[in-house]
Amino acid sequence: MKTVGIIGGLSPESTIKYYQWLNQGVNEKLGGHHNAKILLHSLDFGEFVKLKSQGDWDSQAQLLVQAALSLEKAGADFIILATNTMHKMADEIEAALYIPFLHLADATADEICSQNLKKIGLLGTKFTMEMTFYKERLQKKGLEVLVPNAEGRDIVNTIIYDELCHGVVKPASKQAYQAQIKYLEQQGVEAIILGCTEITMLVDSKDATVPLFDTTRIHVNKSLEFLF
Repeated sequence: MKTVGIIGGLSPESTIKYYQWLNQGVNEKLGGHHNAKILLHSLDFGEFVKLKSQGDWDSQAQLLVQAALSLEKAGADFIILATNTMHKMADEIEAALYIPFLHLADATADEICSQNLKKIGLLGTKFTMEMTFYKERLQKKGLEVLVPNAEGRDIVNTIIYDELCHGVVKPASKQAYQAQIKYLEQQGVEAIILGCTEITMLVDSKDATVPLFDTTRIHVNKSLEFLF
């Protein structure tokens, strides 16, 4: 079994799921007392929130590259980044490493394409929904990507940062997300990507009439394939 290096802490809520699900997946495969071999470099989410508010992506990239290199030096066989938005700096991370970097959006796109779906809704932070770094990875796989309108994007983003990243789940916020899911369904999407690792705290398949693709689960499953 290989060792996975996780760049985590962005936010801690999502990192917990990665750690838990990776260990569960290995135990399901090997049984007994087996669990995943994991190296975790957990960063301070507050530093990144501040840098994002300043538009300073270069400093964020430097912090992520340093974390990735520390994991490589410690013996990781491949690296995953336990957050969607920070994949904006995926190219810088990949360029610095000798070992593989498993990209979350690529894994998600491959899973969607395997089910012959084309028109996809995307929920996530405003950075993920509005910038090109994430959508372009999906579009290169032949997917058409739709996002909520400006007001909807503000709602989705605010709930992520003000509530979900702190482990807070409110019924009113669940209703707000259900409304955004319904909006995307009315635009004719065939499925919706939960493109933030915390969104699954709030909604699940019962909240939609189309399939929901949980990027955290997909990323973990792809990582489990790499481990063996």
